[in-house]
This record gives sequence, C-alpha cells and structure tokens, in this order.
Amino acid sequence: MLRGSCLCGGVRYEIRGALYDALNCHCLMCRKAQGAAFRSRARLRAADFRLLCGEELLTFFASSKGNYRGFCRVCGSPMLTKFDDPSILSLPLGALDDDPGIRPRMHVFVNSKAPWFAITDDLPQFAELPK
Repeated sequence: MLRGSCLCGGVRYEIRGALYDALNCHCLMCRKAQGAAFRSRARLRAADFRLLCGEELLTFFASSKGNYRGFCRVCGSPMLTKFDDPSILSLPLGALDDDPGIRPRMHVFVNSKAPWFAITDDLPQFAELPK
C-alpha cells in the first residue's frame, strides 16, 4: 500500500495496487501546474485509489479536453488527474509519502521543455507521448 498527501495534510489518500507508466512530462501544462521544470507522474487504476480525507478540499481544473487536474484548494498541491475514462487516474509522484517502487522510464514532450532546464539522465526522450 502507498500513501500520499498534500502539503497542508488536508488531502490524504492510499493506493492498494500498482502504479504504472511512470514518466517525466515537460509539456507547458504540466510545467505550469507543477511550477517546475517537469511533472513526474504515474498512472493507476481508479479502483486502487482511496481518498482518506479532504474530498471537500479537492478542486478540479479542466486543463484540456478530457483531462481534469485536481489540487488542494488550501495549499495548492497537485494531487491527481481524472480523465473521461473513469477507470484510470494519474498522480504526481511528488505527492506520494512512500516510495512508489517504480521510476520514470522516459521524458515526454521534450520539444516544449523549459529552456533553462537540461535533461542530464540517460532516459529516452520523446517529442510527444509515445503510443
């Protein structure tokens, strides 16, 4: 089981399943939403996610068609992303309180990466999200 929370601790969750498709996204939306050079994220089955507290603190923003980014309205921490497909969620690895046991396996949308950031690892880099 994995646990995660926001900065203020008002939103807490647990995951009873495996995370998958971990990656570092450098698109403009992820950079803006995270306030960082990129977003490290992973996917999970929605059935494996359980909100422990703070449902009333979660606010969702439709950042693009079918993509709803959830954040804590008190501290602003990005918490999870919902999609039109309700069976899948995505969450920023930085919100986890525990080691997820997986690591990002690639960088995506590197054509729109922050000009002040240099990718220095050996992970594969893609201009878009590979199919």
